[in-house]
Formats: sequence, structure tokens, C-alpha cells
Amino acid sequence: MNHSALPPKQGLYDPQNEHDACGVGFIVHIKGQKNHAIIEQGLEILKNLTHRGAVGADPLAGDGAGILIQIPDSFIRAECKFTLPPVNKYGIGMVFLPRIAENRTACENIITKIIIAEGQSIIGWRDVPTSNAGLGEDVKAIEPVVRQIFIQNNCADQDSFERKLFVIRKIIEHAVENELKLDKAHFYIPSFSSRTLLYKGMLLAGQVGDYYLDLQDKRMVSALALVHQRFSTNTFPTWDLAQPFRMICHNGEINTLRGNVNWMAARRHSMASELLGDDLAKIWPLIDEGQSDSACFDNALELLV
Repeated sequence: MNHSALPPKQGLYDPQNEHDACGVGFIVHIKGQKNHAIIEQGLEILKNLTHRGAVGADPLAGDGAGILIQIPDSFIRAECKFTLPPVNKYGIGMVFLPRIAENRTACENIITKIIIAEGQSIIGWRDVPTSNAGLGEDVKAIEPVVRQIFIQNNCADQDSFERKLFVIRKIIEHAVENELKLDKAHFYIPSFSSRTLLYKGMLLAGQVGDYYLDLQDKRMVSALALVHQRFSTNTFPTWDLAQPFRMICHNGEINTLRGNVNWMAARRHSMASELLGDDLAKIWPLIDEGQSDSACFDNALELLV
């Protein structure tokens, strides 16, 4: 069985009817103090949500799980082989890249070209250390290459930079799909921010901390952790549809999904933003086809926030 993409409409099955029902949790230090215990407790919450997930015929193949944390600046500085600007003056893109080297290079070239075209600077790339020893064979077959790209903040302030990163990510996603004909099963950006970092994948709840070796390092600190264990009730598990997403964790089951997506598309030419300005036109289509209901909601919420 191949979970790299949703099957086409056939018989009684229609991918537009996709829903999910999942387990979510979070922990936060109310005074904003960052420590590794928050990450450990977030992963413990995730393990306690195992019953909210599902597995395939292979007991090592899960529907997806992940954890969203704040950028651990000290850890990142120690691990990177290049000099970083001060805190809040750089952003990190967590990127799922194709396993085929030629396609991976093409994706990286598009990312580089667009970041520079949008007035920002690339500081460097980092290979994210992972261990797939505990993954099922079906999951390994579609496992992406995980890398982080570091972008220098050339905007007036951090809020402006966050908006620019949002726009850049949308442009990159559309360019990769249109130019390389690669869908989100082969190229995906889990997070692209100067504030947060997202570790997720087609993993079981207990596999997240084992797969991403960064999460085991005591220097990894955060004042918050948002976790999600996916249960694909009507949806096929894929690496990109694992949660958290960039803004939310969500249980799915949005019965008005098709209408909401259509209304967002219909509002396109009546929308204006003082903050985004001309960049607003660069992000469309805002909501891509073939996503889960929760992913569509996350796309819409990003624009509103």
C-alpha cells in the first residue's frame, strides 16, 4: 500500500469527504521560562495520547504525530556550522525534501531563488538528525529528507519578518508544485518562522522523540509544547498531514469544509491588507486541494492571524 498521496475519486470514495479525529495536548510555562522539561512533558503527553491514534497492518506505521516548540536559540547556535544573527533576527524553515537527489536539488534551488527575490538572505542549511530504526517499512519507503534552512531577517521588525516568511513559504509551495510537479507528499514545509519550530511526521506518538534526535538534547528548551496524535477516520496518513500544523492542532470533522473553502476562494478579489500590501496577491491559492479539513483550516487561520 502506498500512502504517498490520496487516491483519486472512485466508486463511493471521494477525497473531498476527508475528515480526521485526533488527540491534542499542550503544556506551557505561564511565566514564559524555557526549559527542556517542557519538551519532555510535551512528549509524555503525546505518548499518553497513543489511544487517540491509529496504526496500519504494520504496527510500526502510524497515522502521524508531532510537537511544536519555540525556537531553541542556544541549541541551534551550538549545532550550526555558521554564525547566526541575534535572536528574532533569523527564521528557520523545517523542510521535507524528496529522496531523489535531482528533485531535492531542484527544490532547494527554488527555495533559494524565491527567498532572495523577496529581499531576504540565506544564512545556511542544516541536516536534521533522524533515526528511522523504529519505523515500519511502509513509512520508510516514503520518508523524506529533513533539512532546516536559516533565513536572515531583513525586515523592519519581527512581525513584518513573520509576514514575509509566510508569503515566501506560499510562493515556494506553489512554485515547486507548478514547476516541478511535486505535490505535498514529495515536498512540504512543516514550519517557516522566526518563533516556532515543528517536528512531525508519519509517526506513532512514542516515535517522535526517538525519530528526531534534536528532541533528546537537554539544550533543547521551550516555554511551550503543542502536540498532536492523528487518527485518520476518513483520511489517508501521510507525512505532510501529520499535526501540529503551523498554527493549530485540530480534531477535524469539519462538516462545512467544502463551503468554507469555496467562500475563502470567492473572497480573494475583495480582500485587502494594510500589513501584507501587494504581498497578499502572492499567496493564492490560499488553500490547496487534497488536504485534510484541519490543514485547510490552518491555511485560512494563518492569513487571519
